[in-house]
Amino acid sequence: MAAIPITAAMVNAALGATAAQPMPDGALTFDVGDLVVYPAHGVGRVDRVGVEELAGHKLHLIQISFQENRMTLRVPVAQARVTGLRKIGTAEAMDEVLTILGGRSRTSRMIWAKRGQEYLAKINSGDLKQLAEVVRDLRGSGDGAGTSYSQRNLFELGIDRLAGEFGAATGIDKAAAMQRLLDALQATRGEKAPAAAA
Repeated sequence: MAAIPITAAMVNAALGATAAQPMPDGALTFDVGDLVVYPAHGVGRVDRVGVEELAGHKLHLIQISFQENRMTLRVPVAQARVTGLRKIGTAEAMDEVLTILGGRSRTSRMIWAKRGQEYLAKINSGDLKQLAEVVRDLRGSGDGAGTSYSQRNLFELGIDRLAGEFGAATGIDKAAAMQRLLDALQATRGEKAPAAAA
């Protein structure tokens, strides 16, 4: 399948459509310095909120930097909710995460390919509760037995995202957050959690 070249007209149409959207009522407000979660990239910090001109169009943008992977992202304010951008969870939300992780995992009889797609969609949804449920449901036994390669990869992706937000919300570093999450996962089994990799 041949790639479709992107023309200036296509870019202008996309920018025009985004720029033309009014600020929705009840739009999320972000301030410089806020810690936020962008579902596909994890925790970042708001560097700037303001109007920028791109290709002749003025857009109200939120600029976010992600320290862990040295990336900067600009999100139109009007699209913030649609993209799943949100402030990091509260202390109460983190308590709920620990409760979910300590609960009994739920399995589905669906074939793995379909379940894997659902788990990935939940990881990328930006919903903290769904993310915690995926991590809980994908946990394998303490030694990694009984899990497939793709299941371990999804588990590692999910717990990495969860640890990033948990650490930011509780003021501890990511390694300590990872250990707290692993401890919560192992608590119901009466096992000692393996040490988190540095």
